[in-house]
Amino acid sequence: MSQIPRLAMPPPLALYIHIPWCVKKCPYCDFNSHEYKDTQNFSDLESMYVNALIKDLEFSLPKIWGRKIHSIFFGGGTPSLFSGKAIQKILGNVRALTPILYDAEITLEANPGTIDTNHFESYKEAGVTRVSLGIQSFNDEHLKSLGRIHNSLDAKKGIEIAMQHFNEVNLDLMYALPHQTLDEAISDAKTAVSFNTKHLSFYHLTIEPNTFFFKHPPKLPLDDESAVMQETIEAILSEHGYKHYETSAFAKPKSECQHNLNYWQFGDYLGIGAGAHSKLTFHDKISRESRYKNPKQYIEKVNTQNMIESETNVQEKDLAFEFMMNQLRLIDGFTIQSFEEKTG
Repeated sequence: MSQIPRLAMPPPLALYIHIPWCVKKCPYCDFNSHEYKDTQNFSDLESMYVNALIKDLEFSLPKIWGRKIHSIFFGGGTPSLFSGKAIQKILGNVRALTPILYDAEITLEANPGTIDTNHFESYKEAGVTRVSLGIQSFNDEHLKSLGRIHNSLDAKKGIEIAMQHFNEVNLDLMYALPHQTLDEAISDAKTAVSFNTKHLSFYHLTIEPNTFFFKHPPKLPLDDESAVMQETIEAILSEHGYKHYETSAFAKPKSECQHNLNYWQFGDYLGIGAGAHSKLTFHDKISRESRYKNPKQYIEKVNTQNMIESETNVQEKDLAFEFMMNQLRLIDGFTIQSFEEKTG
């Protein structure tokens, strides 16, 4: 295996923290998420997992020693199942163990069906600066077909509460849904922009392997129909001041998601938690690693400092391709200088 060229300096470093549980697995979801419906007795599991995350970070410190964390992202699963106390303990230990930029973006994904005012207050007190809400649609029939546990009223209430506590709020929505019409897609887009959040994400529903929809395909709009939906949604968002800066991402000025930008700009990231992935640059290699997916197995493996399930090095011949595969998701593309800095 050939080594990568020596880079002048490592790229920015982000921290991803995976919370693997959700109340209900959605039929389109291929993420590492596991149903946990007994939320009344969740505290013991939450405590064990938080301790495992802290150990995971401690054991990973030699790989990132001396590097500042530019952003933090709690993804899932449904991170908003965790209490503010748990999030505070995690972030407190991150701050104690690693240097963090003073203005680092700290995002937490939330499900409108698992949050209230107290949740948002406690997350803000813990240090979260940005919330990403999994809305998906404002149409109750579509929400039902997508297996969501919230309805349109829950979604709107969740957005209003989030905006009372956070300046930076993202709404995740999807289009090309089962049996969705153009008018329904337009309605979702117009409802989304009416809240005037700083960031919106509109994803084309794709059917992924190992999902319920893959085994039982729903009737989806034709490609031409979904293309018209995409163009129409982009036009509506543009009219309301949202810049289309990445394939599925739209932002008001200076409100782009810094954590995701780091991914797309071929930055580094340390992922901790069940199934989390990392990309880390060293003086002689770029390493990709993934942790065990099963939460119980992950907790057991962390206790033996053996949480890494697989690790590979990016070969020199693949470096340019991997850079472009990420960077070309951005509407503005990339500069030659950036290409040279991150590929050697």
